[in-house]
Amino acid sequence: MINIVLFGKPGAGKGTQAEFLKTKYKLVHISTGDLFRYNISNNTPLGNLAKSYMDNGDLVPDEVTIGMLKAFVEANSKGGEGFIFDGFPRTFSQAKVLDEFLDQKGISISAMIALEVDEEILIERLLDRGKISGRTDDMNKSKIRNRFKEYNLKTSILREYYNKQNKFHSISGIGSINEINFRLSELIDSFL
Repeated sequence: MINIVLFGKPGAGKGTQAEFLKTKYKLVHISTGDLFRYNISNNTPLGNLAKSYMDNGDLVPDEVTIGMLKAFVEANSKGGEGFIFDGFPRTFSQAKVLDEFLDQKGISISAMIALEVDEEILIERLLDRGKISGRTDDMNKSKIRNRFKEYNLKTSILREYYNKQNKFHSISGIGSINEINFRLSELIDSFL
């Protein structure tokens, strides 16, 4: 079983690469954005709780996000050869809780892989994506830079956290989708 935390700044290609990894390694993809959308649209108790925070403009507390994640892992624990955690954990406390939860299930994170891309390249990618998707947070350079700033603050902590466990890896997220697929496969195959 392999469990990967996939990280990268907005626009780095996490979603695209997660789809590739999911198929190649028979993994279950867990995206916090998808978890929120599913729970809110299905009016689950955790979804309603998360929505109440979001409607007030507040951040959803860790315990709500973690509750959704635990429920998803429990429901899908027999669905594949492991998990890809996309966008989670985002903080030291989330990483610690995730490790404790997985440890109770007799599994652990195999690797945290960061897709590294220069911010100027990402800005262009996101502006292009914003034109196609209509996402307002992808259409404004200052909003994009603010997202990068938040990522840099949080990821530096996670980089250290997983590095201490010898689980942190970074690869270049620049190039064609196939080139990045190849780099990811080479890295993952090296610790299978």
